Amino acid sequence: MDGGWNEHGEDVGRRIAHWRKVRGLTQTGLARAAHVSRSLIAQVEAGHKPATPSLVAAVAAALEVEPALLSGRPYRRESGRADAAHRAIPAIRRALAYADLAPEVDTPPRSLDALDEELAVAQRLQAAAQYVRLGARLPAVIEELTVHAVQTGLPRAWQLLNRADAIAASLARRLGYHDLAQVAIERAAVAAHRADDPHLPRLVLLSRALLLLSVKATDLALAMAVRAAAEVDRELPGGLAVYGALQLRAAVAAARAGLARQAWEHHGEAEEVARRLGDRPDRYGLQVLPGNVAIHGCAIAVELGDHDRALRMDERLELSPPLSPERRAHHEIDMARACLAAGRHKEALARILKAEKIAPQMARYHPTSRETVMELERKYRTLPESLRALERRMGL
Repeated sequence: MDGGWNEHGEDVGRRIAHWRKVRGLTQTGLARAAHVSRSLIAQVEAGHKPATPSLVAAVAAALEVEPALLSGRPYRRESGRADAAHRAIPAIRRALAYADLAPEVDTPPRSLDALDEELAVAQRLQAAAQYVRLGARLPAVIEELTVHAVQTGLPRAWQLLNRADAIAASLARRLGYHDLAQVAIERAAVAAHRADDPHLPRLVLLSRALLLLSVKATDLALAMAVRAAAEVDRELPGGLAVYGALQLRAAVAAARAGLARQAWEHHGEAEEVARRLGDRPDRYGLQVLPGNVAIHGCAIAVELGDHDRALRMDERLELSPPLSPERRAHHEIDMARACLAAGRHKEALARILKAEKIAPQMARYHPTSRETVMELERKYRTLPESLRALERRMGL
């Protein structure tokens, strides 16, 4: 359920307007400093004209901010200060570059059992949205598993490498490095076909669908999720959970495409899966639980623009403890978006602050969270101190 505003259109203009006002410039003043026309700045800020990379670069220089703050990707803070979550990206990029070559490691790689335990820790950090700690551990795990997989060819080594690559893809996508996420997904696909697990190729398609949603390729994401769900053997262990996760992804994709009936049909399939799964072990960490399915229902209503329905559904929610901090924080961000659309600005701020309390790093980096805060700023004549403090923590 990533995303929100169109990252290639009007939200770039919103960011430009935000930083222009922060710097105390008029549209004319910014146009003069960036050596462009005032009418171009006005049209871009209003979302009537796309912001080209060259314009973003020129405006960023005039505003003395990083281009990423205007383009929206990667999701960074001003001048890179306190951007610890991004420090691991070069090492992850290097670890993924080995592909079918065994990297030279300084010490012998840990055993597969030890690396399996390390991946379990990484998955817990991922679920808790602990990006800094996750990024610090991940490169070594990928490199060591690559050594095992290339040198031994053992299916288990490829299976573990697939998990590590999938975690890397998720982290890269959440921080806005979509090119790196694509590389990680490609590596995960190679590992999936060499592992002895028929569900892994379907889970790679789930990752692809998530990335496609992040880059606004909604139709492709929907088609991919539907196709992958149809290919799942639900009679095999773990198959039902994989099928349910793909149904949830298809539901969100359909909602973003404005296909209400199809969205709720896929959501209904996922609800049935959650009922059937009951307390079965979640071997892939997919969280096809009643609470997570209910959260997706709220998100679907938000994506369809039915904010009143989303808020009514939220009032009836009873989230079970097993639901990860990442999922609970994401729901708060979605509900902040719904509150903002419904004109309930104080509640929107409260929901963002709650998301930050649950998963601080996620709330501070998530594009929808940041856009909601920037939109809230425009709704207040006098900013509440809690909003000012939140903006400082986000680097806005």
